[in-house]
Amino acid sequence: MAEPVFRGLYALPPGIDFAHEFVAGFLDRMAGQPPEAMARVTIYGNASRTLAELQCAFDLRGPLLLPRLLPVTNLEAPGMLDHAEASPLARRLQLARLVAGLLKTRPDLASGHSIAALARSLSTLMHEMQTEGLGPDALEGIDTGDHARHWQNALGFLRIAARFHLEGPPTDRAARQRLASQILCEDWSKGQNLPDGPVIIVGSTGSHGATRLFMEAVAQLPEGAVVLPGFDFDQPQTVWDGLDHRTEDHPQARFAPLIRKLGRPARWTDTPPPAPARNRLVSLALRPAPVTDQWIAEGPRLPDLIAPTQGLTLIEADQPGQEAEVIALILRDAAERHASATLVAADGNLIRRVNAALDRWRLCPDESAGQPLSLTGHGLFLRHIAALFGEALSIDRLLILLKHPLGLTGSPLVGANDARRLARDLELELRRNGPAFPDGECLRTWGSKGDALRKTWAEWLADGLDRITPLAQDRAPRPLSDRLRDLIALAEGIAAGPGGNAAASKLWQDHVGSLLQSTMDHLAEHAGHGPDLGPQDFCALLMDELQQQSVRVEGDAHYLHIRGPREARIVGQGIVILSGLNEGGWPQQLKPDPWLSRQMRLAAGLPLPERLIGLAAHDFQQAMGVERVILTRARRDAEAETIPSRWLNRLTNLMSGLPERSGPQALAAMRARGDAWLALAEAVARPASPVPPAARPAPIPPAPPFRELPVTDVSLLIRDPYAVYAKRVLGLRPLPALRPEPDAALRGQTLHSIVEALLGTKPDPGMGHEALKARFLAITAKVLAQQVPWPAARAFWAARMERIADRIVADELARLSEGRPVVVEKRGKVALAGMDFTLTAKPDRIDLLHDGQVVIYDYKSGTPPSDKQIAAFEKQLILEAAMVRRGGFDAIGPAEVAGIRYIQLGGEGDTHDRDYSTDLEAENWDGFVRLVAAYLSGETGFTSMRAPEQTSYAGDYDHLARFGEWSLADAPHVQKVGAHE
Repeated sequence: MAEPVFRGLYALPPGIDFAHEFVAGFLDRMAGQPPEAMARVTIYGNASRTLAELQCAFDLRGPLLLPRLLPVTNLEAPGMLDHAEASPLARRLQLARLVAGLLKTRPDLASGHSIAALARSLSTLMHEMQTEGLGPDALEGIDTGDHARHWQNALGFLRIAARFHLEGPPTDRAARQRLASQILCEDWSKGQNLPDGPVIIVGSTGSHGATRLFMEAVAQLPEGAVVLPGFDFDQPQTVWDGLDHRTEDHPQARFAPLIRKLGRPARWTDTPPPAPARNRLVSLALRPAPVTDQWIAEGPRLPDLIAPTQGLTLIEADQPGQEAEVIALILRDAAERHASATLVAADGNLIRRVNAALDRWRLCPDESAGQPLSLTGHGLFLRHIAALFGEALSIDRLLILLKHPLGLTGSPLVGANDARRLARDLELELRRNGPAFPDGECLRTWGSKGDALRKTWAEWLADGLDRITPLAQDRAPRPLSDRLRDLIALAEGIAAGPGGNAAASKLWQDHVGSLLQSTMDHLAEHAGHGPDLGPQDFCALLMDELQQQSVRVEGDAHYLHIRGPREARIVGQGIVILSGLNEGGWPQQLKPDPWLSRQMRLAAGLPLPERLIGLAAHDFQQAMGVERVILTRARRDAEAETIPSRWLNRLTNLMSGLPERSGPQALAAMRARGDAWLALAEAVARPASPVPPAARPAPIPPAPPFRELPVTDVSLLIRDPYAVYAKRVLGLRPLPALRPEPDAALRGQTLHSIVEALLGTKPDPGMGHEALKARFLAITAKVLAQQVPWPAARAFWAARMERIADRIVADELARLSEGRPVVVEKRGKVALAGMDFTLTAKPDRIDLLHDGQVVIYDYKSGTPPSDKQIAAFEKQLILEAAMVRRGGFDAIGPAEVAGIRYIQLGGEGDTHDRDYSTDLEAENWDGFVRLVAAYLSGETGFTSMRAPEQTSYAGDYDHLARFGEWSLADAPHVQKVGAHE
């Protein structure tokens, strides 16, 4: 009986269903062998996904004794068991401790990176050195004379870290992989410890030194074979000879060392690829630069391109959302026909967009990469709690935890619906009344005003805030184990709820909760190896660890798949969608190495960063060989126009330059097929019937629409009557911001409180300047401490007030010498004769002069209105003067008005006089009466944006008026609303 032929280097071309074609060739070679011969074979796959596909391919062949299927990344050799494998997390935390020590003395080396990010990049570098068989000595040969000072400092630390991490017994997986490869190669070359059966390596490109060393050894065994994926049989030998470190970004560059060592591979099977002519086209397009001369020489020898590109479709969407919609539509069409379709995507955001678009048809594809644990509900819950460390607890952060689906899920006292209702009530209270940073005291006060359930819930929450407060103030580095303990305790406490326990909550339940718990337990187990961390570095470490774990997404649409680019080599059936073909998307942007520059890596013998580009190009080339391929990209992203992927750019440029091979026509046909899909997606997004735009509203409610109006709303009634309608007639008020900020509105309120408090002390005109100034600054500090909980804003506003204090005090002493304030923030009112209407006002200040006249003041934190603005719409002070004349304020009674003035609590602190006369006052009062009468009688509609001061004006009720569907040039649509008699 003949022995099976398993020796040497083999390959399969791009486009072949790699796993199934390998199994076919394998079984052909095993034909005539006894069944047990199959079980003697050991097959090493490049990844678990490849092994799963091989298993599936064998299963389709019926009952068989299967070969052993093992990952090539987990080799063992004699003597390897003498040293146990170290935990990658423990080793990374040890490097983090070194990095933390470095940053204490050289914080400039961080360059905006966290300790966790630097530790992971350093761990990756150590991993590369181990797989390439490099020790600490490799770094000694780097000459830093021509490099910047930063690289010199980084290299000095790197040499220390390399001696710490690389010397000693092989405990890291990468070091063990390299050592195992070396031991097996040496033993097999001497004829020792040979495997007891054939050995085959499948699917690996040999991108890592350790794997490539093992592949070379296996290919030279008496019964050993290496089967390469996506090998370019069309590439001339001259190109192969030129592939070196300068062409790391070429798709076939990984194979060049193997070919130089073992020769060109033979075909594993004689099955032709689905599109051989297209493979030739792609091979020529992706030649190493410069390529123009090769295109000119070899392009005319390509076959006519119409037929090879018949299975290609090019979709160029306007923006990423449209790209996702088109992809979802293609997948939906495949599902409807029960056809296989695979989306190959490198961009996680695009995948999430596609899944969201597919959800409209309740389609859930099988996603091999899964969802990062950091983006699951459980992961986000833990990240939100970790973000509380070192930061003041704001309203929005508190509500995120209270409204999270995992919150209060273990409480027997407060049900889920009650918890959400109480959270809503608390949100309204905090939005309207504050404080901006809730604490236990304010929660207990609020809870005491409600029923027993609210009191219980508020007491539990207040106790939790009492525990959070010291953690929010703790910004110094602390042991990692302590921070983890605090994190877990807070998470379990919030999940448990009042009177509950964490075991009964949903925090650690289901497969996501179990994965989260095991991740945190693993981190806690090795926390002693890590450094002391501040809050931000701890959050970065937590995020980094959660991102490394994925939650498998089991799709219910068995024909639809979402795969990463690395899995393109095992995709060979149905439609393949290559998405996100923009620079920075696929290929993804290379991350900067904080430790070694490109020249330094080359000097050390490490692969260049462009190696990742070459691997991505190889994935692209393999997927392009499938029978039906759809290429998609978006012309713009959220920021600017995008640049097509370099591979797509080369392909389209080459085709455009081959008119004698019908290249431009083939490219136009590819785009036409893509445009047809874009048109379908647009049709799906288009409403079934046109929706007419809203008209510019001018409602007329039943008379009278209101019976009272504050003087501050008169200007709004002039400029935007619809806002008064929404506010005073419909009773609608915008909710205060969920996260209060020290904005202009708060600044104005605070400054008003300062001067009101100053006047409340009844300053004497005989006080000296310095005494009144000291009182003013003391009151300023007190009010700012009470009302402005943001230290930076408090200091900034205090400095501004101190700068204008002399001017404010001098003017105040002058005012006190003329009279005394008799109305300070006190409400007054005047009823309009013959109308069921009252005008109200709450002046900032009215001073009674020694001659019996009054002066009306208004404080402004910004620029006071000009005389022209007062004439047009700013009627507050002039109408308050009319109210004084009519006895609208009890503290004064009817009185003559000497003038109106603005006191600017900003700028230079000046006091601004404005034009005033009895005739001007009477004119404005008569105009106001006519204005109110028109609205009270129902003669005039409340027009939206009737006379805005600026075209950029934005009101609180523009969305209600549906502004944007109409413009300021449109005529108002006057319409009676409500119950008219």
